[in-house]
Amino acid sequence: MLHRSSARGFGPEFVARALKRWLAISEVGTLYIEPGSPWENAYAESFIGRLGDELLKREAFAGLVEARVLVEDYREHHNHCRPHSALGYRTPSEFAAACKSAGADVGIVKELQSATALS
Repeated sequence: MLHRSSARGFGPEFVARALKRWLAISEVGTLYIEPGSPWENAYAESFIGRLGDELLKREAFAGLVEARVLVEDYREHHNHCRPHSALGYRTPSEFAAACKSAGADVGIVKELQSATALS
């Protein structure tokens, strides 16, 4: 018997194939985390935990517009006001600016700037 989601094309194997195609088209490589090794993903786990504790678990969003506004406020605060211990107690925007002024590799600076725009 076929699982209903697989029959519609949304099973994990279909998602994995679509993701692999998208990565290949985008010319993006993958990094794999060893099973049972969540510490290899510490930065993402730390951010997700903080986002949950500081925003998602504290707010009851009345609608999508309110959620977007509050998440954008959180993003702005996180990237431009809040110091991060991993960045020498500087904000991500301060760290990116320091890298740029120190003559860091242009690719790294662009990556940092896109990370602060997306996170």
